[in-house]
Amino acid sequence: MKLIEIRALTKDYLLGEQSVRALDGVSLTIERGEYVAIVGPSGSGKSTLMNLVGCLDTPTSVEYFLNGQDVAKLDDDELATIRNREIGFVFQTFNLLARASAFQNVELPLIYAGMGAGERRTRAQSAIDAVGLTDRSHHKPNELSGGQRQRVAIARALVNKPSIILADEPTGNLDSRTGDEIMQVFAGLQKAGNTIIMVTHEPDIARHCRRVIRLKDGRIEFDLPTEQAFAHASW
Repeated sequence: MKLIEIRALTKDYLLGEQSVRALDGVSLTIERGEYVAIVGPSGSGKSTLMNLVGCLDTPTSVEYFLNGQDVAKLDDDELATIRNREIGFVFQTFNLLARASAFQNVELPLIYAGMGAGERRTRAQSAIDAVGLTDRSHHKPNELSGGQRQRVAIARALVNKPSIILADEPTGNLDSRTGDEIMQVFAGLQKAGNTIIMVTHEPDIARHCRRVIRLKDGRIEFDLPTEQAFAHASW
């Protein structure tokens, strides 16, 4: 079942008086339950694509359907609702509230959604359990390792039961061993039926995914199953 359908996505930025095209006619479809890596050199457009898929930015032109809804026609308030309901974000820098516990950080999106306290606590605890942090739920970020902080961020992305998890360089601030542990968390989430789209510049991280979309100069250079992508590409 198609979860994301994008046709002819274009994004231009103004730098002074000059227009720069970051994405140039990108079209792609992502099915429910897929595990996709978006890769490419710096300046290829991968972060721009992530921001547009995540409704954090608006395209210059596009047809974008998310879960059957025409996202391109939504206003700012409707886009905010889509972000909260349909998309869970995981960032390289964790973006946790320093004075809040792991549990409180995970619970926060549910507060924004207006969920009642009882269901909120149940959902937050379930998300924390899913990433293996049950015994650390009442610790603050400065009492957690980098890998544990990223697990909190993943739990926060999960808590609203979104259609998509968007992960932007999720292992970028972690050592290789901890990065591998985080990728095992993502693998478990994908096996449980979650759709995961991950931006990364690291080939070893992209290998964990099932499909690789490589961007170059704002266009899709190739879109292949992971094994074929690595046979095809000179990384």
